[in-house]
Formats: sequence, C-alpha cells, structure tokens
Amino acid sequence: MVSASNQGDRIVTKQGQGPRRVVVTGVGLVSPLGVGTEATWTALRAGASGIAPITLFDASRYSTRFAGEVKGFDPLQWLDKKDVKKCARFIQFALAATDMAVTQSGLTIAGADAERVGVAIGSGIGGFEVIEREHQTLLERGPDRVSPFFILSTIVNLAAGQVSVRYGAKGPNSAVATACTTGAHAVGDGFRMIQHGYADAMICGGSEASVTPLGIAGFAAMRALSTRNDDPAHASRPWDAGRDGFVVGEGAGVLVLEARDRAVARGAAILAEIVGYGMSADAHHPTAPPDDGDGVRRVMLAALADADLAPDQIGYLNAHATSTPLGDRAEASAIARVFGDHARRLLVSSTKGMTGHLLGGAGALEAGITVLALRDQMAPATINLETPDDGQGLNLVPNAAAPVAMRYAMTNSFGFGGTNACLILSTPTD
Repeated sequence: MVSASNQGDRIVTKQGQGPRRVVVTGVGLVSPLGVGTEATWTALRAGASGIAPITLFDASRYSTRFAGEVKGFDPLQWLDKKDVKKCARFIQFALAATDMAVTQSGLTIAGADAERVGVAIGSGIGGFEVIEREHQTLLERGPDRVSPFFILSTIVNLAAGQVSVRYGAKGPNSAVATACTTGAHAVGDGFRMIQHGYADAMICGGSEASVTPLGIAGFAAMRALSTRNDDPAHASRPWDAGRDGFVVGEGAGVLVLEARDRAVARGAAILAEIVGYGMSADAHHPTAPPDDGDGVRRVMLAALADADLAPDQIGYLNAHATSTPLGDRAEASAIARVFGDHARRLLVSSTKGMTGHLLGGAGALEAGITVLALRDQMAPATINLETPDDGQGLNLVPNAAAPVAMRYAMTNSFGFGGTNACLILSTPTD
C-alpha cells in the first residue's frame, strides 16, 4: 500500500517518489453509434451519424423529434431479468460499458487487492425515465403502487454503487454530478486517486439516459436543441454556420485506470497514459460561456501545466463543441489563444456531430475516443461541417477522419454552471 504526505503543494510517497504514473488498460463504450468500443470507433472513423428520429417515446408533439439513441441495446446481455427492473437505463449502460472495459483490461479484483480498486462513475441527471414513470404511477395509482426500487434505480451514485457491488471493488467509490463535465471529472478524479496513492486502480466514467419525454421537453423549453426534424442526421453540426442547437444523446463511457507499475507487473496491455488534468470555472453565467472562452482557456492551460507540456506538443484535440452558436465560438476562441501559431497545425474535431451530446456521459465517451485516436493515430472528423463559422481558422477535420502522427492528445468537457475539465493523454511510453 502506498501512503502519501504533503510536501508544499506536491504530493510524494514515503519512498520519495513523485506522483505515480497512471495508464488506461480498458475502454468500454456504449453510444448512439454502437454497443461496443470497436463498433463505436469503426462508425466514428467512417464519419457515420447516430442521430435519428426518437423511438423511445412518442415525440410527435415535440419541437425536436430526434436524438442520439443507443440502438439495439439489450440489457439482458449484462443483467438478469430481475436486476433489469432494479436498474435505470443509465445504470444498465454503465454496467455494460464497465464489463467491456474490465474484460479488455484483464483486471482482477479479489482478496486484499479489492481494497485498492475503486469506482468513480457519474451521471448528470440519473434515472430520468424511472422518475417520470413512477411519478405517473403515483398520480394514477397512488403512493402504495410506487416501486420499492424507485429510489435505488434513479439516484446518480447507483451506477458506481452497482459496479462496485458487481465487481467487489472496495476502494474509493464516488459519483460526481457536474452536468456535461461529469464524465471527464470522474476520469480526472480517478486519475488523481491513483496518482496520489489512494487507489491502485479505478473504474471511471459517466453514463446518461435522458432521451425521455421530460428530458427532451426540458431542453427544448430552453431553446437549446436543434429543430432540424426533416434531416436529423445533419442536425448536429459543430462550428457550422447552419447550426441551431445541440442534439441529446445517450450512452456511457468507462475507462479502467491503473498505476503504471501495477499494470506493467501484471502484463496488461497499456492503451494510453493520462498525463494531465485541469479544472476551472467560468464564474460567468449558468448556461452561457464568456465570448472569449476564458474559463476554457484557463482549463487547457491548467492541464498543460499539470502535464508539463508546451501547447505545440499536442497533436489532436477532441473538442467539447456541441453545435451551439455561443459554445462553439467561445471554445474556438480559447483554442486559438492557448495554441497560438500551433493552432493552425493542431487537428481539432468534435465527435458530437456523430454521437450527439451525451451530457454526463460525454466526457468519458470522448476520453475513450481520444484513447482510440492515439492508438490508431487517427483524428475522427467533425461531420456536417459545410460552412465553417467562428472556427478561428482552425483545422476542424471537416467530414472525413484524418491520420495524424502524435504523442499527446487533449479532450475538453464543459457543463452548465460554468464548470470545465480538460484531460491530456499520451501514447504508451517506457
């Protein structure tokens, strides 16, 4: 067991070593592009769209009638029938993605090691569809007919809790809920816990299932959603002059993180290394960033400082850009300021054109995508980018994936309330 102590503002172990290196050994993705990591990545490389008319409920009366639904998801592949009833859809997604990530990593959790393996999986909203269903039951059938599993299937921390129970992970267990930054914060929290000696391995990520009547109605009431109902596949269009709002997506991303020395000792295949993590707040407005993207600028600089990297060492940036006029513009402005002359060479794309916006699941999904981009030295495209607008002259990888020789890649996530996160990953090194 590693114990740590503070020396100034740097945490060191008793052995006098610096913070431990943290690697990724497993990635699990459930997305509108596919149920599975490679299925999602293959569709991303092909520039496919996962956006289509809503089938989960009758959306005929809604101003927005499409979303990024997870198609063909059968929870019985991962849970028995009894447990399906106890787990809201976001928990089901999290369990499926975790199974994929843990299987790929070869992580075993047993004996004393179980106390050194933790879980950090969050959600922006939690079990929305169960809340809606049980509220209707209350109104129509009375309080005695509300499900005894209602609370335990809806609250945000039950994704992390169910994963912990299933795998016997007895280490740190947490569930951040920071809106659309949730998944990135969960991965960053897991990174810090291992880096500073509180755990040796962490199962980290985010999950969301907000394609529900109230979820879509709520975002539509904010006038935040695209209304391109005649052409859903082209509705999510980051940085394009024709963008008119974001598209709600659902799914989950889960990463297995480990202390590098532990992963090497057990012969695990290392997919990537996390080398930097930054956090910031806009302190500006609950939903709108400042025009110059100052909070975004500061969070990227914080991650670069944490990784001890210069901006021109980053080869690819998976942007948060959601297809909203204000958000896309602010992020592009911040990127141009942080990267200076390198901004014209840096490949920047938003995969939300293909997946929609997974809200609390987005940051973890996109961290997983960034791992795969490093693995294959390939930057996925920003699809539907026909007339770039407010792109600051950046290389936004329009409409087709592009090869890129890179060692380091960055991924951004921002959320309502002005909360920001940035992760930097690298290819595996000795």
